[in-house]
This record gives sequence, structure tokens and C-alpha cells, in this order.
Amino acid sequence: MPRPLNIACLQTRPMPDMVSALEEALPLARQAVEAGAEMLFLPEYCGGLHTDGPAVAPPSAPAGAHIFLDQMRLFARRHGVWINLGSIAVDGPDGRIINRGYMIDDQGNIAGQYDKIHMFDIQLSETEVFRESAHVSPGDCAVIHDTPKARIGHTICYDLRFPELFRDLAQAGADILICPAAFTRKTGEAHWHVLTRARAIECTRFVVSACAVGPVPGGGETFGHSLIVSPWGEVVADGGTEPGVVQATIDLDDVATAADRIPSLTADRPFTLVTDRERTVA
Repeated sequence: MPRPLNIACLQTRPMPDMVSALEEALPLARQAVEAGAEMLFLPEYCGGLHTDGPAVAPPSAPAGAHIFLDQMRLFARRHGVWINLGSIAVDGPDGRIINRGYMIDDQGNIAGQYDKIHMFDIQLSETEVFRESAHVSPGDCAVIHDTPKARIGHTICYDLRFPELFRDLAQAGADILICPAAFTRKTGEAHWHVLTRARAIECTRFVVSACAVGPVPGGGETFGHSLIVSPWGEVVADGGTEPGVVQATIDLDDVATAADRIPSLTADRPFTLVTDRERTVA
């Protein structure tokens, strides 16, 4: 019997502060709920994002006094909808922030949270250098959100390049793998679609990736193209390059169907890695 779930990604623009981020997100959230969405997914740093030279410098606050989090919890309670805040910036204990995602239930309660594990420390060119770890404290726990609608494995942005994380979440029982992001336009054009589809194909799971779109205050540009991808690797919905709602009804039974066709998650075999010099040739 089909298990339909109406979901929506809110493809928001990066905003310089929490108030403007709320003004960006709430109308899209209302639009999605009015269209029947049961669960909403927002991008990385949906509570505000700006840059200071090469540094990511999103507006942050303590977890217990975060305006964006509080208002989205209120929205969830008023509308009876589950909301995944892809991530917001939360004050950390060592002077750095934490890139933290939240799952909010339909009563407005915090049902779970995930701290981004992999830091975006790269050099794209002589002038494009990113050192997320200088300002962000990484997490060290993979997380599955258990909801009445689906089991959801939470990753964030640069995590997309680490397939073992997705595989572990899928093998632990996640139906949907999410990767909210603020992918740069340059890396997005090169890799966003192929990486997102690859994670879905490898894991035979839905991948839902809400991505911010447009210029970042202070410099930089995010890619957009929020994606809903099936367990067979098909793009169910693509948000393109404008802010808006990316909505689809998925059938969670497609997970079992894809896994039966390609049972790669249950076919692991132990092996030893050796070089030619180490190996004894019979």
C-alpha cells in the first residue's frame, strides 16, 4: 500500500539578519502549507547568512534565545506541520558558532538536532578560499530524526561529499536523507546535481536537499536548485534559480522497491586493502 508524504523545500535567499530571514521564509512556509505540505525543509543557514571576506559570518544566538528558531517553532505549532530547519548559527562554547540543524514537530517542540560534521575548508582558486573550521565548531554525531511520517537522516552541505555518512544513515534505517545547503554557485554548477543523485542511487533512499539561492550579503552567491530525488536517482523536483517553494508528494514505499531491485546496502563484504608490493602473488 502506498505511503504518500507531501513535502516542500523552501528555497530562500541568504539574508543578513534573523528578522529579514523570517520575512523571507514565513510567506513561503504559509504557501507550502496551504498547498498541502506535511513537512517543510529549509536550507543551511536559513536563519541568516553573510560573509566577512572569506569567512562565513551568519548571525547567531544562544540556542535558548534564537529568534528564528522560536518563530519557526511557533509556526509549526499554529499550522500543525513538521519543519526541518536545515541549519542555523548557534553560539558555541569556544567562541565559534555551531552549524546546527533542527527538527521541529507539529506541536512546535524540538524533536531533534544535528551539528554539521564536515567543515568546508577548501581553496577553489587563489582568491576563493574558505575556512569554515576557523569560525565553526564541528559536530561528531550522525543523527536520524524519528518522526511519525518517516525516519530522516540529517546531513548539511559539505557532508554531501562524504558518501559513507549517507550510507551509514541509510543502513541505520533512514527513509529520507536530507542535505540542506548553501552551495556556492561555482561548486553547485559543477557538482550539485550529480552528487545529490549519486547519494540517492548509492543508498536507495530519497534525498531532499533544500539549497539557498542568490547573492550572499558581503560577497559570494548560492546555487539554488533545491532537489527532491527518488531512491532510483530520478529528479522529482528542481527549484531552479529563483526563491520559492519546491513541492512534491513522494511515496515512501519506493524505498523498499528500489532496495529490492539493487540491494547494495545489504551486500557489503569485508576486504583488505593492499598494494602490489605487499601482495603475495600465487
